[in-house]
Amino acid sequence: MISLVLAMVWNRRGQAVTLALLAMLAVASAVAAPAFVIAAERAVAEGQIATASTSELTLVARRTTDSLQEASPNVGIKFPDVGRVLLLGLGGFTFYHSAEVPTVGLEPGNFHPTRFVFRQELCAHVRVLSGRCLAGEGDVLLGEGTAKRLELAAGDPITLTAARANGLARPPTWDPDGPPKKLTVAGVYRAIDPTDAYWGLHGYFVSGSDVGSGEPVFTTAGTLDTMKRTTTAMAIDGIAQPGTLDVDRLDQLRADMERLDTTAAELQDSLQFDSGIPHLLDRIDEGRAAARLLVPVLAVPLVLLACFTIYLTVGYGAEGRQSELAVVALRGARWWTRWWLATGESLVAVLGGAVAGCLAGQLLVNGAAAVLFPGAGTAPAFTSLRYAPLAAAAALVAAVAAQRRQLISPVSRLLRRTPPADRRRLAAAEAVVAVLAIAAGVQYFISADPLTGVGLFAPALIVLALGLIAARLLLPLVNRYAVRALARGRLGVALAGLQLSRRPGAGRLFALLVASVAVAGYAACTVDTAARGRDVEASLGTGADRVLVVESVTRQDLLTAVRAVDPDGRFAMAAVRIPGGSGTPPGLAVDTRALAAVPAWAEGAPSRTGLRAVLHPAEPPPPVIYPGTDIAIEVTATTTGAMQLAVSLSAMDGPGIQILEFGDLKNGTHTYRETVSICENKCRLNAIRVSGTGTAVEATGDMVIRGLGAATSAPLTDAGRWRGTRSARLSAAPDGLRADLRVTGAVADTAWIQPVTTPYPLPVAYAGNPPAAGTIIDSGATTIPVDAAVALPAVPALGRQGVIVDLEYSDLISVTPKLVPQPEVWLNSQAPADILDRLGEHGLQVVSESSATRVKAGLDRQGPAVALWFHLLAAILAGLLGAGALALTVAVDRTRRTEDLAALRTQGLRSRPAGLATLWTYPVLVVIATTVGVLVAAAAWRLTGWGLPLAGLTPPDLPLPVWPRPVALLTAVGAVLAAQFLVAILSGRDLRRRIESR
Repeated sequence: MISLVLAMVWNRRGQAVTLALLAMLAVASAVAAPAFVIAAERAVAEGQIATASTSELTLVARRTTDSLQEASPNVGIKFPDVGRVLLLGLGGFTFYHSAEVPTVGLEPGNFHPTRFVFRQELCAHVRVLSGRCLAGEGDVLLGEGTAKRLELAAGDPITLTAARANGLARPPTWDPDGPPKKLTVAGVYRAIDPTDAYWGLHGYFVSGSDVGSGEPVFTTAGTLDTMKRTTTAMAIDGIAQPGTLDVDRLDQLRADMERLDTTAAELQDSLQFDSGIPHLLDRIDEGRAAARLLVPVLAVPLVLLACFTIYLTVGYGAEGRQSELAVVALRGARWWTRWWLATGESLVAVLGGAVAGCLAGQLLVNGAAAVLFPGAGTAPAFTSLRYAPLAAAAALVAAVAAQRRQLISPVSRLLRRTPPADRRRLAAAEAVVAVLAIAAGVQYFISADPLTGVGLFAPALIVLALGLIAARLLLPLVNRYAVRALARGRLGVALAGLQLSRRPGAGRLFALLVASVAVAGYAACTVDTAARGRDVEASLGTGADRVLVVESVTRQDLLTAVRAVDPDGRFAMAAVRIPGGSGTPPGLAVDTRALAAVPAWAEGAPSRTGLRAVLHPAEPPPPVIYPGTDIAIEVTATTTGAMQLAVSLSAMDGPGIQILEFGDLKNGTHTYRETVSICENKCRLNAIRVSGTGTAVEATGDMVIRGLGAATSAPLTDAGRWRGTRSARLSAAPDGLRADLRVTGAVADTAWIQPVTTPYPLPVAYAGNPPAAGTIIDSGATTIPVDAAVALPAVPALGRQGVIVDLEYSDLISVTPKLVPQPEVWLNSQAPADILDRLGEHGLQVVSESSATRVKAGLDRQGPAVALWFHLLAAILAGLLGAGALALTVAVDRTRRTEDLAALRTQGLRSRPAGLATLWTYPVLVVIATTVGVLVAAAAWRLTGWGLPLAGLTPPDLPLPVWPRPVALLTAVGAVLAAQFLVAILSGRDLRRRIESR
C-alpha cells in the first residue's frame, strides 16, 4: 500500500510538491513566530544598551559625613568599608573613589558653594590647558571658564574654606565654617568629555542660577585629608565595562542590582546606593513585552491562513481524484484501505512539508535577523519549535477534514462530476466564525482594553469572517452577471463567470485570496502607521531637528544672542519652557519670528505664519530705559498704613537683574534715588512695586508717580501707557500717574505697575483645554493673564496639553525677570555646521543637545519597531500562500476544464470566447479578491488596530497617526496582486494551449 501511495505521489508530483510547499509555509510560520520573538528580544536589548545614557551605565554607593574634623595628617578621608563590601563580587565594573566638600572663598559671592572635589584617576580624563596636573598636597585644578573669569593662572595662590548652608538667610547663603586652606593653582583644565561615564552621576559640569558655574575645583586626596571640613560626600562609582551589559547576562545583572539594593537597606549605615541600570533593564523588559504582543497579531492569522490553504487545496485535489476513489469503494475495499488510499497522498506531502517547515522557519528568521539585526544574533533554541507540532497537526487535520466527503460518501456520489455542496455544515461553520469575529471585534471596539490573550485572535477571525461573508455576497452577483452575459450572447464572459460562481469550492478559494490580501494589507497598516508614529514622536516630541540646552541666561539675553546669530529666523529659534501648575498647563515661550521655519508642527495645525501674526501682532513700544547707574523715582504719596517701594530692573547688556528696594513709602512728595552698578550700560524698568510690610493688615492710599529721573519712558500722564495689578487702580493725574493702592504683606496682594509694552491679556496658542482661569504661570513673581486665541492639536515638545506664547512679550510682561534655568535654542536642518561656535561667541554655552534623528534611531531599536519586521515577513508569506493555493487549484481544475472547453470547441465555440474563458477566469477572480481584501484589511484595522502598542507600552501624549498612508497600503496589496495575477495569467495561457492542442 505504501508503494501504491508513493506511486500516486510521483504520478502527481507537481501537485504533491505544491502541497508540500504550502505545508512547509504553514509550519514555517508557526516556527518563525517564536524564533522571531527570540531574535527580536535580543535586538531590543542590544538596541537599548547601545543607546543607553550615562546614568544607565553606572552605579554609585554614597555616604555623607557631617562633622568638623581637625586638620591632621592622621585624620583622612575614609571611604566606607561597607561600600567596598557591597560592591565586592560585582564583576564587569571599574570602580572610582571620590570625595567632595562645599567651600567658599574663590567666587566673589556666597550664594553657591565652590565644589572642592577629589576624584580618582582624574588626570586621565581632563586636558590640562596650562600648568600641570595634580601632584602633591595643596595642588588644585581650576576650570577653564573659572580661571578666565577670575583672572587666575598656574602658580597663583587661592584660599578655600569649608562652608555650611545658612538656611535662615533670604536667599540662602553659604557661610565659612572653619579655618581657611591655602592652595596653589597647579593648572587649568577642560574636561575631555563631560558626558563620559567616568564622571558618574555627580553632575560636576551642570551649571545654572541655582547650582553655580559648573566647574569644580579638583584636588588630591591628601589635600582633603589635611583640611578641616564640614560635610564630606564620599562615593564609590562603578562604571560598566564593555560587554558587562550583555544580552546574555541581563538576568544576572538584574539579580545583582536587587542584591545591592537589599544589602544597602539592611546595612543601615547612612549608605545610599543609586543606579540607572534598573531603569534600563525595565525599558528592555517593556520593549520585549511589546514584541511578544505584536508578533502573534499576524502570526495567528498567518497560521490559520496556511491551514485554510491546505484545507482548500487538498479538497480540490480530492475532488479531482473522486473517480479513483469511487473505483476503490466499488471494489469493496476495507475502510482502512479506503482511508489510506484517499488520504495517503495528501498526508505524505503535508508531512514532508511540515518537517521541512521546521528547518525553513528557523533559517528564514536567521536570514532576516542577520540583515535586520546585525550583531544581535538569533540564539536558535528548541523553544522556537514549540508550536511546530501543533502547526503540523493542524495541517494534517485540515488535510483529513478536506477529504471527509471522499471517505464517507457512497460510490454514486463519488461518480458525480459535480458533487452536491454540503451547504448546511458549511453555513454553520461560517456562522460560527462570523459570530466569533463579531464578538471579538465589538468587544475591543467598545472597550478600552488592548489586544491581549484571546484578543490576539480578533484580527484573524475578523479577516476570515469578512472574507467568507464577501464570498457569500459576491459570487451570487457574479453568477447573475454571467447568466445575463449568456443571454446576451457574450459567451466568453458567461463561461468565465459561471466557472467562478458554480465551481465547487470557488467561494472558499475567493475567501482565501481575500484573506491573503487582507493579511498583507493589515501588515502594511501596522508597519506604516507605526513608522509615521515614530516620526511624530521623534520630530514633534523633540520639538525641532535639534534642541540645544544652554547655560542659564535671561530671556532678553537669549533672545538677543539667537537673533544675532540668525537675524532672519531661518534656522534658529530661542525657546524657554514654562512649568505648569496645578491649574495651568505647561508652556513654551518662543521667538515667533522663527516659528515658520524651525519647530516641528503637528498635522492639521494652523499655519505657522498666521500664528505668528496672532501671537505677536505688533512690535512692542519702546521700554522705559535708565541710561546710567543713577536710578530715581519721584512720588507723591498719601497712605494709611505702612507700604514699601521698590523697582524691578534688568541690565541691557548682560544677565544683571535686581529688585531695587527704596524702603518705606513716605507720605508727601519725595524722590527716591539709588546707584545701581548693573545699570552702567543702561537698564530697563520692568515694574514698580508697592507692597505691605509682612503682615496681613491691609494698607490703603494713593500715590502719584511724578517722574522717573533720567529715564526715557512712556508719558506718565497717559494712564493708557501703564497697567497695574488688581491692587493698583491706575488713572491719569495732572502731574503724573495716579495709583489707588490696597495692599497687604501677602505676595498676591502686592501692587505692580508696568509700562505697557505688550498686548494684555497676552495671546497664546493652546493644545488641550484652554489655560484654567485665563492665566499661565510665569517665571517671575506673578501670573500673566492670557487670551486663548488659537487651538492646536499639539504643542511641539509638550504634547496635547500646553500653550505657546511669544518669548519677547513674555519677557517684557514679566515683573521680575529671572535667569532661565535651562534655556534652549531650537535648530532646523539648515543650521550651519559651526552653530555651536557662533552661539558661544554671543555668550551662549551649550550644555546638552538632543536631536530628532537620534530619538528616531532610538525608537527604531525599541520593541514595537523591531517586532513589526515580522509583519513584513508575514505579508510576504501571506502572498505566497495565496499564490500557491491559486496555482494548485488551477492545476487540479486544468484537466476538467480542458475537457469541457475542448468539447465546446468541437461543438462550434469560437476561439475568442474560449480564449476569454480560459485567460480571464482566474485573473478576474484575483482582481475582485484583491479589491475586497483591501476593504477587509481596512475594516480589521479600524476594529483592532487601535489596540496595538505601536508607540510602546507607555505612548507619549502626542497626536499619533491612526491610519496608514494609502500609498503604503496599496503598495503592499499591489505586490500581492502582482504575484497572484501572474500565477493566474500563466495558468490561463497553459490552459488555452492545452485546449488548442486537442
